[in-house]
Amino acid sequence: MRLDLAIKQATERLEVSARGDARLDAETLLMHVLGHDRAYLYAHPDFELSCRELSGYRELVERRTSGEPLQYITGHQEFWGLDLLVTPAVLIPRPETEHSVEAALELLRNIEFPRVIDVGTGSGCIALALASELPTAKIDAVDLSAAALEVAHDNAQRLGFGNRIKFAQGDLLGNYLDLGSTYDMVISNPPYVGESEADKLQVEVRQHEPHCALFGGQEGLDVYRRLIPQAREILKPGGWLVMEIGFSQEQAIHQLLNEWRNVHSVPDLRGIPRVVIARAG
Repeated sequence: MRLDLAIKQATERLEVSARGDARLDAETLLMHVLGHDRAYLYAHPDFELSCRELSGYRELVERRTSGEPLQYITGHQEFWGLDLLVTPAVLIPRPETEHSVEAALELLRNIEFPRVIDVGTGSGCIALALASELPTAKIDAVDLSAAALEVAHDNAQRLGFGNRIKFAQGDLLGNYLDLGSTYDMVISNPPYVGESEADKLQVEVRQHEPHCALFGGQEGLDVYRRLIPQAREILKPGGWLVMEIGFSQEQAIHQLLNEWRNVHSVPDLRGIPRVVIARAG
């Protein structure tokens, strides 16, 4: 079958299931099967797919049609210009989380040798983005999930940051509290979806992404309640806490930070508060 016809059929199949941008998904899946970029697809519409390639392509299209996220099918997701490996063990990095990276870089730019810890690192996306921009930073990254840490470690090795980030398994900052005030920044994209809001998530998110990386108790605030006092213990005087938050959580989290200084929020491109920043006394 010709390449252009295969894409046309796949697009029509994906449109029936209303999964994202059907044409873009169809092209991305074929790029994955063939090992070529999108320019190749456009330049070779009459390329004849082998039976093996066509069979493999149709299998991936059916997986996408069933609701499996595109990123888990291809095993890749771009974040901060970095090509990251992703598996069902980790939350798929999203563009909104780049606002946390931007905020962190602005706060750390005048610190010569910043020390940062990324809590709930998942795929390692935040730690890796910071490492790519801050060559003198010492970065730790912690996650409760051993499977997630394996993905993060693989990403660090692939991208050449294996010796720049120290990964550890643990429950939030519990393993670091005895170290004293040693960090310039604690940064986190914690689980913030409330169990009561589960039905508001896209079905493919709810059914495929790791529950522990999505849900933070009934109101979505459980992790913040534990993380905020722990962060205060390990931050240097004047150190920063940077956290991604969910929709409508700004007021509740600001109340949890009532003993901190310089508490403020950073909106996303839609004007929705996405990141909360606070400074330790």
